[in-house]
Amino acid sequence: MRYGLSLFTSDRGIRPADAAKAAEANGFDAFYVPEHTHIPVSRDSDHPGTQSAELPDDRYMRTLDPWVALGTAASVTSTIRLGTSVALPLEHDPITLAKTIASLDHLSGGRVVFGVGFGWNAEELADHGVPPNKRRTALREYLEAMGELWSKEEASYDGQFVKYGPSWAWPKPVQKPRPPIMLGGGGNEKTFKWIAKSADGWITTPIEQEIDGNVELLRKIWAEAGRVGEPEITVLAGKPDPEKLAHWADIGVTEAMFGTPDKSPEEVVGYMERLAAKLGR
Repeated sequence: MRYGLSLFTSDRGIRPADAAKAAEANGFDAFYVPEHTHIPVSRDSDHPGTQSAELPDDRYMRTLDPWVALGTAASVTSTIRLGTSVALPLEHDPITLAKTIASLDHLSGGRVVFGVGFGWNAEELADHGVPPNKRRTALREYLEAMGELWSKEEASYDGQFVKYGPSWAWPKPVQKPRPPIMLGGGGNEKTFKWIAKSADGWITTPIEQEIDGNVELLRKIWAEAGRVGEPEITVLAGKPDPEKLAHWADIGVTEAMFGTPDKSPEEVVGYMERLAAKLGR
């Protein structure tokens, strides 16, 4: 089982490049950052963690652009995977975003992990012109349209939310047929059917720790959909509990992701060093 780190990037604290460099130096396998373009002040949408409009962290209002952040991280690292947990593709033009991700995968030597979400903040999505009740369909089309640009010499797409005629687009991603797509969301049959059709794996939510039943359900739906191999499963972990980590590895979890504290750069690096020692990195 791999071990990754997530940095809730903001305009304070450690810079993504410094954090990714320290993560790689301490033997971690992946480095993830989140995405929010903005947070509307007036909202009816409940945050999944607080079950209310209250935000658990003011960094939601201060997040850095994930692709710029990962670009800086790519320039100072060579092996660590660079991912989003999670990006919100529906807040972008899909043609432009396909170019951005392909460029990062090209320049990093094939290290991008494309973690995506439907978006819990309906008001944020609405400001980008996304109907909240069409998030799942729209995201599927976005990813399909991007996949065409990544894999075809002459790409085209004709959907409800994305349309473009025969087009050329280089660079192509190093990873074939594309960077892995991981969906972050609550574990249930609807989510897993979406993953089996449109993604390569599942990123759990922070409140999901007892996941045995959901892992079994995902693997069942994956097989019934005719997907080969096994889905990737990344669990958002808390403390490095050896017994829990061993159990997750036994049931097929492929990666445990640990969050980093909102502290000074020196304290964040110190946390990474202590965590790496506990994990035997």
